[in-house]
Amino acid sequence: MTQLAHTIQGSIVALVTPMHKDGKVDWKNLKKLVEWHVQQGTNAIVAVGTTGEPSTLTMEEHAQVIKEIIQIVDGRIPVIAGTGANSTHEAIELTKEAQELGADAVLTVTPYYNKPTQEGLYQHFKAIAEASKLPIILYNVPSRTGVDMKNETVFRLADVANIIAIKDATGDLTRGKALIDGLNGKISVLSGDDGTAAELIGLGAKGNISVTANVAPQLMSQMCEAALAGNHTVASQINQKIANLNNILFCESNPIPVKWALHEMEMIEEGIRLPLTPLAEEFRTPIREALKETGII
Repeated sequence: MTQLAHTIQGSIVALVTPMHKDGKVDWKNLKKLVEWHVQQGTNAIVAVGTTGEPSTLTMEEHAQVIKEIIQIVDGRIPVIAGTGANSTHEAIELTKEAQELGADAVLTVTPYYNKPTQEGLYQHFKAIAEASKLPIILYNVPSRTGVDMKNETVFRLADVANIIAIKDATGDLTRGKALIDGLNGKISVLSGDDGTAAELIGLGAKGNISVTANVAPQLMSQMCEAALAGNHTVASQINQKIANLNNILFCESNPIPVKWALHEMEMIEEGIRLPLTPLAEEFRTPIREALKETGII
């Protein structure tokens, strides 16, 4: 495992891309969010992951958001660029671009919609890794992509030199433990499911790539720190405090709820791009109450 793999751990925010009400990227609030995360103890930032709305950004905007975050962070914490695509060629091009922009690593999701076989998944990620010098973090989120990368495929990919970790967003702790045990330290496992992150870290995962960290960065950082230190009582207490938030932030498709929550916190404007729409009225009070009970507002 590379040295960087040891530094990419703890609370890793899957950062939203703030937008004005007219849908244009809000560069001023992007800077504000990044500075806030560094101050609040977030350990690393994912730029333009799922929560950052890559599917609605232009290629130019995609690159510019990554570039801006890297410049604002200025080496204080790692920046991981989202470079997933359902075309291997496109994923390679995005990864090369992230390397040129100065990203510390990339997060690349299983190809969605076209449903490759396990061999196709292996060849896809192997090709990306071989085309770049950047550390690669695999990303498996079958509920979102419609394709599930089996543990056995991850074990094969762990032998590829610059693949350093996997974000496991299955939420299946039994499977997660089998993944951690089977990898035997070859690469890191990072949770991609806020509700089960503390437990997965207790089983040997190295951190959490988080949606909830967008609104509760300090609490998520403290929870991950406690879990990594083996202080499971403290980790469990914090986890209970944010449990309702973890749940309600997925009442509609991510990032609809978390962007509305950040707007309610007066951190960003309410901009979001079609086909995503602003949060339905029925969910606004529950999210507001969850923010209040967690002490965020």
